[in-house]
Amino acid sequence: MNKVLIIAEAGVNHNGDINIAKKLIDVAAEAGADYVKFQTFKADKLVNKSAQKADYQKANLQDTDNSQFAMLKKLELTEKMHEEILVYCKKKGINFLSTPFDSDSITFLKTLGVGIGKIPSGEITNLPYLQQMAQAFPDLIVSTGMCTMDEVKDAIDALITAGAKKNNITVLHCNTEYPTPMKDVNLKAMLNIGAELGIKIGYSDHTLGIEVPVAAVALGAIIIEKHFTLDRAMKGPDHAASLEPGELKEMVKSIRNIELALGEGFKTPSESEIKNIAIIRKSIVADRDIAKGEIFTKENLAVKRPGTGISPMDWEKVIGTAANRDYKSDEIISL
Repeated sequence: MNKVLIIAEAGVNHNGDINIAKKLIDVAAEAGADYVKFQTFKADKLVNKSAQKADYQKANLQDTDNSQFAMLKKLELTEKMHEEILVYCKKKGINFLSTPFDSDSITFLKTLGVGIGKIPSGEITNLPYLQQMAQAFPDLIVSTGMCTMDEVKDAIDALITAGAKKNNITVLHCNTEYPTPMKDVNLKAMLNIGAELGIKIGYSDHTLGIEVPVAAVALGAIIIEKHFTLDRAMKGPDHAASLEPGELKEMVKSIRNIELALGEGFKTPSESEIKNIAIIRKSIVADRDIAKGEIFTKENLAVKRPGTGISPMDWEKVIGTAANRDYKSDEIISL
């Protein structure tokens, strides 16, 4: 059974502070996540200075500055910070991952030894970016928020044309609203992506709570990505739609339980229930005293627990045969 890969998305919830970033790593490691993921970008390479904030960013920040550039500038991690974070992740025993948002960031993460390229929803229609990602990373995870199926297909085709191997790509169903309303999750679309593209699937979640990512695992997601924070009340664009530490731990625990519960898919008695078969199933018994040589009939036989005798599935084989000995009422019949 393959283990579900759980990515704890710290994103920009460090607020540009290396100490908060380290606390987030502590939380992700303590929760048992496989990866803690950040975001690597230079604001001046990501947005122009006229770009405005998304509605959810305005609502979560509640300030008068509507500039997306100004917001992102405060959330950059320097190269030195990245190196420090990478070392700290190794110390805490958790894998480091980051999403690059521009060409220089792709190159930089490659030099850090990052082996998985995470493509965010906003870059899925960026052909030069997709081509560089395909060439930079052997394994790719692609988020598909805001996408049509045709856009997903075009992106995957572009990655494969640029050299990516299809077997090394996992596509994450995603909704790019923070938080995502339940009515907009459309989790079955994840299955549609897998069926239409013949590709590995996962889910990147922006809902409140943990039930949707857990449900995604039950449906077959092999990667789960989920935002988390130290405190949802912190000021920043993504805190309000993130899990707090206790919730992240509960999500990881729930996913691991679902992994166990899914099993191998073959219907057979489990190790834990075999001992109950004889206790709970039934046998053919005498419904009254029966003398040796008397014919077994529906009137003198019954079916009762335990299941240590003849199975009631052999009822018709027993009916009409002669008793091989005397039986007391309730005694299990044997042939």
